[in-house]
Amino acid sequence: MDCRGVLPAIAAACLLGVVVTQTTLSPAVISTALLENATGVTPTPVIFSSTTPGCFAFNVSNCEPCAPGSQSDNNTLLCTCCSEPGLCAFPGACLPCKKGFYQPLTGQQNCLPCGRGFYTNFTGSPLCHPCPAGSFNNNSGGESCTSCSPGFFSSTHSSTSCAPCVQGRFCNSSGCTQCQVCPGGAEALQSAAKDCTPCRPGMHKAPHQTMCQICGSGLYQIHWGKESCDVCPENHYCPSPDVNPIQCPSDAFCPEGSLAPGYCMETFFRKAGETCELAPVTIALLVIGGGVALLFIILMVLRRRRDSDGELTVARAPLLRKERPQGRYYGLPCDTEPVYAGW
Repeated sequence: MDCRGVLPAIAAACLLGVVVTQTTLSPAVISTALLENATGVTPTPVIFSSTTPGCFAFNVSNCEPCAPGSQSDNNTLLCTCCSEPGLCAFPGACLPCKKGFYQPLTGQQNCLPCGRGFYTNFTGSPLCHPCPAGSFNNNSGGESCTSCSPGFFSSTHSSTSCAPCVQGRFCNSSGCTQCQVCPGGAEALQSAAKDCTPCRPGMHKAPHQTMCQICGSGLYQIHWGKESCDVCPENHYCPSPDVNPIQCPSDAFCPEGSLAPGYCMETFFRKAGETCELAPVTIALLVIGGGVALLFIILMVLRRRRDSDGELTVARAPLLRKERPQGRYYGLPCDTEPVYAGW
C-alpha cells in the first residue's frame, strides 16, 4: 500500500511503522487508540502475514534489510512481521550494534563482537578498529584499548599484550611504542625498566652501548655515571679502576697506564733517572766471574794440548818397538846397550 494520497494520520502511521493488532501484542510502538484520538478515523487493519498469529500492520509489504552496523529487533512486530529474518518495516526499527560489537553486512539478525586486539567505542559500528601501537586489548567485544604500562611497549597495531623492555632499555611513560636505550653513563639492569641507573665508579658506558663496562687495564674512573675512563697518569699507578691514581715511589718506575710500580732488581741494579744501572756489587761479581771464566778456558786449552801429546806418543810407540836386523859390534848384537868398562 502506497502512503501517498492517503489521510495524513494514516500516512504518519505508515512512516512510523505503526503496528496494530486484534489481540494483545507486545511491544507496540504506537497504539491504535492514540491514532483514533488523533484523527477520529479508525484505520482498517491489514493482515500482513498469515504465519505470524495476530500480526497486523500498515503497509509493511516493503520491509527493508537492516543496514550495516545494526540488527533486526526481535522484540518488535516491526521486524517479526516481515517475511524474512533481518528485515524491518523501516531501517529505524533496527537495533544498532552496541559498543564492542559490529556488523559489516545488511539484513543480519545479530551483531558480532570485536576480536582481541580490536575495539569499537560507539554504537552502530559496521567495523572494528585495531588497537593503536602502544596499547592492547586481550578481550573480545572490547569497547576500548588499554595503554601499555611504563616499562612495557607495543610496536604494532592490534596487539593483545605489551612486551617488557629488554635489559639495557627503558620506558618511563605509559603507551610506549618502543623502549629507549639508556643514555651514556647509565644502564637498565633489569627487564621492564622504568628508568636507568648511573654506572658505578670504575665502570663506563658510551651512548650506543646497552650496559656499563669495567674500565680497561691502566684506566680509572672514580665518579658515578661516566661515559668513559681516564688513563692512569705518568708517575702514578692504578691498581683498581675505581680508586684515585697512587703516587709512584721514588725508587720505582711508573709510566702512563701503570697498574703497579716497577722496580730495578734489588742488589744488582739501582734506579738512575728513568733507567736502571748496574750496582757496584754487580760490577764486582761480573769481573770475578769473567776472571774465573778466563782461567777455566786456559785450563781447558792446556788439558786439550796435553791430551793431544799423549795421543801422539801412543801413536808413535809401535814405531819405536820395531825389530832391527841382527848385527854385532865388537862381538855384541847391534841392539845391545854399550856398557862402560871403566877404562
